[in-house]
Amino acid sequence: MNQEQESQSQSSSSPSSCSSNNLSTKISAIDLDPTINLTIKIPNFPHNNSTSQNFFSNFTPATSSSSPPFFSALQSPYTSPRATGDNNLSHPSTTAAAATTATAATTPTTFTQPSTPASYSDDIPTTSYTPTSERFDFSDAGAGKIKISDQTSFSFPASTAKLRSCDVYIGYHGQDPNLTRFCKWVKSDLELQGIACFLADRAKYADSQSHEIADRLICSATFGVIIVTKCSLLSYLTSEEIRFFAQKKNLIPILFNTNLDEIKNLDCKEAIDGLMKFNEFKLEANEGNWRKCVSRSISVLKGKLGRKSYGDQETETGDVFPFRKNGFFVGREKEIAEIERVFFDFGGKVKNKSLVCINGGSGMGKTEVALEFAHRYEQRYKMVIWVGGEARYLRQNLLNLSLDLGLDLSADLEKERGRIRSFDEQETEAFRRVKRELFRDKPYLLIIDNLETENGWWEGRDLRDLIPRNTGSSHVIITTRLPKVMNCEPMKLEPLPSSDAMALMRGRRTEEYPSHEVEILEKFDRKLGRSSFGLRVVGCLLTELTISPSVLFQSINSVPLEETSSHLDDPFWDDNRFLLKVLIFCIMILNEVNGTKNRIAFKMLLAGSWLAPSPISASLLAAAASHLNPSKNGFKKWNECVNPSFFCCSSLVNKQKWRSEQDSAFVLVKLGLAKRSNGSPGCWILIHPITRIFAKRKGGLVAAKASIEAVRKIGNPTVNSDHLWACAFLVFGFKSTPPFVQLKPLEMVHFIKRTALPLAIQAFTMFSRCNSALELLKVCTNVLEEVEKSFVSRIQDWCHGSLYWKKKKKKERVDEYVWQDVTLLKATLLETRARLLMRGGHFDYGEELCRTCISIRTVMLGHNHAQTLAAQETLSRLVRMRSKI
Repeated sequence: MNQEQESQSQSSSSPSSCSSNNLSTKISAIDLDPTINLTIKIPNFPHNNSTSQNFFSNFTPATSSSSPPFFSALQSPYTSPRATGDNNLSHPSTTAAAATTATAATTPTTFTQPSTPASYSDDIPTTSYTPTSERFDFSDAGAGKIKISDQTSFSFPASTAKLRSCDVYIGYHGQDPNLTRFCKWVKSDLELQGIACFLADRAKYADSQSHEIADRLICSATFGVIIVTKCSLLSYLTSEEIRFFAQKKNLIPILFNTNLDEIKNLDCKEAIDGLMKFNEFKLEANEGNWRKCVSRSISVLKGKLGRKSYGDQETETGDVFPFRKNGFFVGREKEIAEIERVFFDFGGKVKNKSLVCINGGSGMGKTEVALEFAHRYEQRYKMVIWVGGEARYLRQNLLNLSLDLGLDLSADLEKERGRIRSFDEQETEAFRRVKRELFRDKPYLLIIDNLETENGWWEGRDLRDLIPRNTGSSHVIITTRLPKVMNCEPMKLEPLPSSDAMALMRGRRTEEYPSHEVEILEKFDRKLGRSSFGLRVVGCLLTELTISPSVLFQSINSVPLEETSSHLDDPFWDDNRFLLKVLIFCIMILNEVNGTKNRIAFKMLLAGSWLAPSPISASLLAAAASHLNPSKNGFKKWNECVNPSFFCCSSLVNKQKWRSEQDSAFVLVKLGLAKRSNGSPGCWILIHPITRIFAKRKGGLVAAKASIEAVRKIGNPTVNSDHLWACAFLVFGFKSTPPFVQLKPLEMVHFIKRTALPLAIQAFTMFSRCNSALELLKVCTNVLEEVEKSFVSRIQDWCHGSLYWKKKKKKERVDEYVWQDVTLLKATLLETRARLLMRGGHFDYGEELCRTCISIRTVMLGHNHAQTLAAQETLSRLVRMRSKI
């Protein structure tokens, strides 16, 4: 058991960050496999006391040295023998292993990271338990009344060799799945802190041995946490537990969906007195504070066990959803109530399930519904996790969750069971770790926003590989335009009703519009097809420009579409022409604001639309804007048709000074074209998908190249990995997609050295994306080889050309220094690929690449150069490992 704990403690180390400057050091610094899956299979023992006692004498939970001494039932003054009564309940035909494990009988008990100690799970047999008459004395005077002795006791057979103990006993009673979910949440969080727990509803135990084992654990527990409901106090077993722990002065009650005023009149005075006496921390869980109550409970127990002072302010787990609550959210109450019924209403007519799919067209408000539900019910989850569902980025987004969940997904270097694991096995293991953490007893809310396809873009993996049928205590919400996902009937999102549409366009305005202006708002609603996105943009324009709906409608309606014929090639714009005019009007505001010519926000929008569909920092957008000088010809006709005089009183123009990059980014938020993001320091915004489609057509190749240049200068793989991948897609293209941006040789060298190479190393070492990283490095190598071929071709043409031709092509001569950089970078890529291939057992191919690298460096740098010697050392390792295998 000590070896297992040591291996688990090694696995908790966080992965080191990657750098292209010291490639060999970063690749070799790979942790061991952090997952130790210890499965204990308990067979059905014959009904023999010595057999079961010997098993439990070997099943010892790990305890912390900082914990106070455990109470022993053999020494406790609060216990008295009850073995005779219990033994009378035993029958030869009863299965002896019904409760011998910490979980259900004869089922494997799996202890996994991060539960450091070997802790006890809840024992819930399938049959119910009815207390027999040996445990109680029924008086003749009161039928159905139970006479309870003044001193509560728990006992066990005296032949037990040695008493085993746990830190915390968690007792509850009831059939409510929400109660069970809450109790498992408390248990899992305690285990995460290294506290050994035992969770049980003793009323469900069907045989005497199960009760004997539970009695022993209750007597040995340092503290007793009793989850109290209105119904549980009516159970004799729960009242017995409360009185026992109250006598030992180690009771910590948690009131679940009730309070002392509601239960003080129940017919269990002694138990209620114990609750009132030990309710100093006032732990009360209701539907709006589950997370706070669990966090407070963990803090209290850690303080009492000597792990941390419970007077300190407890910390809650931060959510991973990117946006703050929308203060102007309107409507959709029916849809949100439906999701709540599906997830939490176990007694209703709606069939309970753990997956909800929200379906609707672009701009209908699918994301807003999921976000509103997450904010309203975040206290019912340990963490809310938001994942972008775009095909190219979904895989990396899921693996990025390891950083928030504290998982180590590093690629494996060591041999496992006498062999080196393949890349497919390592990638599968990385996903398995994320999947196992998400779908256990800890209640997570996973939101996959804008899912584009069920099959992965990289390897074609099915979405079912991530989301199992049994999601444990976690719930999943998927927003998509797909008609069906995972055979789940979607929740169709209809357009907003007229009243909600009017409220959305009013926004922050408190005064009512005149009747003729209300008619204009209704006209906006019809023209936009009740698109939630379009209505929100109109509401932002009315608020920020402080103009009337009639003036705004006249200005937008006068925008011509001839200049935007390229947009009309898209079927979406063909069906949403008025929305296209609204966006053109917004671009006009960004392009010409009261003649100030401050167009930073406009440039940010054009360049940012080519980056990944995830939050973008204002500093990255500003860097991209500095490399962009868009043409103004496309706005001449628009400016002639629209009179900008009504901008003069706009708060957006006069009060907004746009002095910093944050101010310019916030202008996009004020116009409704983007949303402000949470979670990261500084200013981060997310451009709306419809805005991205529009801005891509407007910015074109120039904007794409500006975004690549910004990422090359600022790109941090740890923070901006999605945007680095987006630029890699633009430069290299993948699969059947051709490259969109053509870089010059020197620009290509800088991009590969500063962007692609660090990105590939990070993807491989931190997230076990072995195949994707190797594919990226291979594409980079092929691009450099094409550059070399072009150099050779140009030199041959130069040698065979005429003197006049040479003078004409003088500026196109090959730069020898650039050629040298290209060749040496190619050697670096070959060595990197060889080292990574060694991790997956591809020694032959790795040896071939390494020999090519040595040949290049020998010619370019010499035999004794440090880089040449490093490549030779890599080759020696490859040869040694191949000979061993």
